Amino acid sequence: MNDDWICGRLGEDEPWLMGAVNPPVFENSIFSFETVGDLAGALKDEDENYIYWRGTNPTVDLAQRKLAALERAERAKCFGSGMGAISATISSLVSSGDHVLVLGAIYGPTTQFLRYLEKYGVTHTHVTDLAAADSAVMPSTRLLYFESPSYMAYELFDIPAVTGWARSRGIVTVMDNTWSTPLFQKPLTMGVDLVLHSLSKYIGGHSDLVGGVVCGSAVLVRPIARTEYMLYGAAMSPHDAAKVIKGLRTLPVRMAAHQERGLAVARFLEGHPAVRSVNHPGLPAHPGHDLAARQLSGYSSLFSFVLDTDDRDQVSKFLDHLRHFRIAVSWGGFESLAIGPALSIEESVRTTMGIPIGLVRLAVGLEPADTLIDDLSGALETFIA
Repeated sequence: MNDDWICGRLGEDEPWLMGAVNPPVFENSIFSFETVGDLAGALKDEDENYIYWRGTNPTVDLAQRKLAALERAERAKCFGSGMGAISATISSLVSSGDHVLVLGAIYGPTTQFLRYLEKYGVTHTHVTDLAAADSAVMPSTRLLYFESPSYMAYELFDIPAVTGWARSRGIVTVMDNTWSTPLFQKPLTMGVDLVLHSLSKYIGGHSDLVGGVVCGSAVLVRPIARTEYMLYGAAMSPHDAAKVIKGLRTLPVRMAAHQERGLAVARFLEGHPAVRSVNHPGLPAHPGHDLAARQLSGYSSLFSFVLDTDDRDQVSKFLDHLRHFRIAVSWGGFESLAIGPALSIEESVRTTMGIPIGLVRLAVGLEPADTLIDDLSGALETFIA
């Protein structure tokens, strides 16, 4: 199936739509049955039948069908937040005494959740590459978790090599694919077992949604839907699902624009004397550029660069002089955002993740690239002065 068609039309010709150009939002929390026997039969597959919206709902179901098709997955399950999807997925795969390998830098709250699991006897080890993983793997290792491109540094990993390494050892792989979206990278086709997304980012696309999704085989997703999803209470509302559906309709057009503007800003920064380096896999100078050309069909507009300083005050001064970029967390909407991670995270976390003090993360939005470049140029000139 064509991705553009999946985003715009998949499931939108169902009889229950009755010709509506926008799928209806099913606000009801419960669904009734003709007989007691009908309800009893539905309860045997509570995660698939419409009974109570904490299980599923027609609007949520349509969003899940679209996301599964985009990721080439058998099944997808949406959650009320990205961390809801992450915590439920990890919990489903590990038990007390198990060990998790984390490859490369990952989203900070994911590491926090792994630390939280330590009180239940689940341990984890951060490694930088497969050679280090060889040394860190244990008989109790059940899960390898990673992002590619990685968090903040945007380092790429050879996904087929990672999944082949893990599969040969009986280890399940889980990858966060939020950076690329399902349009630009399809990890399941490269051997990853489960793929996660924060729907709050590019897929939602308008900074008005918090949500998450896990995609993969029915064998792995169904237990999550039946147990952790139902018990953790991180259900996606039908209103948020409707925002996911609307975001998907424009995702191909928006991602093309994000890619264009992001690369234009990255190229400008690459040549500026106040910038030490730019971490964007779309640039030929990026160490993972050749790998990106094989694994990615496009580039999002989230990347980082390193100012020529090791002074936190100088980084703050640069950020405070930005006028068009807003200082805010998250990303993926119309607006362009900037943050200095080293200014707010714990020093131990910063060093573990290898984040330089001068690193600035940019989320290039949909404003004209010239406007954004002018804003950065002015702040950089002030920084040099």
